[in-house]
Amino acid sequence: MHWVNMTAFITHCWKKIGLELGRPLVRLLSIGLLGLSCAWAQTSSVELIELNPAYQEKALVLTAQLSLALGPAVEDALIKGLAVHFVADVEVFQDRWYWTDKKVGSASRYYRLAFQPLTRRWRLNVSSEPISLTGLAGSISQNFETLGEALNVIRRQSAWKIADLQNLDAEARQHIRYAFKLDVSQLPRPFQIAAGNQVDWNLQVNQSLRLNTVQVR
Repeated sequence: MHWVNMTAFITHCWKKIGLELGRPLVRLLSIGLLGLSCAWAQTSSVELIELNPAYQEKALVLTAQLSLALGPAVEDALIKGLAVHFVADVEVFQDRWYWTDKKVGSASRYYRLAFQPLTRRWRLNVSSEPISLTGLAGSISQNFETLGEALNVIRRQSAWKIADLQNLDAEARQHIRYAFKLDVSQLPRPFQIAAGNQVDWNLQVNQSLRLNTVQVR
């Protein structure tokens, strides 16, 4: 009975305090919870929302749509002058029961995203070869007013040739493997070590898709 009475007393006191403080307390609590929820939501994320193969001009092409967001750690590094690299890889395989699957097509897209402090603009370089090896000369460069505009180019990969139709067997079973990631290996060594402990930098998605015989024909 003693503990029951004490609990009732404490509950009564909190109710009284709440009534005295009124709506301002509720508003402050609501703002605080909203701030916490926003902080939790501000992390890097990527999700594959479309993976659609098609045939154009004797080639197998792919359209991929990503839901991609960068967390505060990545954005802060970009603002401070660090270039961030992304890579999308796709491979086409023919099933073989007697051996490992045969690769019949592949393609890669490399992205280098950087912020330019003098112009306050975002530069995106896109290449079919690793930018770290070929440099920026072999890439297509675009400038954007906002980070969102630059990310939209990365988010959608359309009409992307991944195999020649002549390499596909209409009678065989074939499948696609798609992968996208933030390439941490392109960061300076100190950042690579630090990024390993931060969820914002662990950005990747993988998915497989089977091609049926109707698609191949």
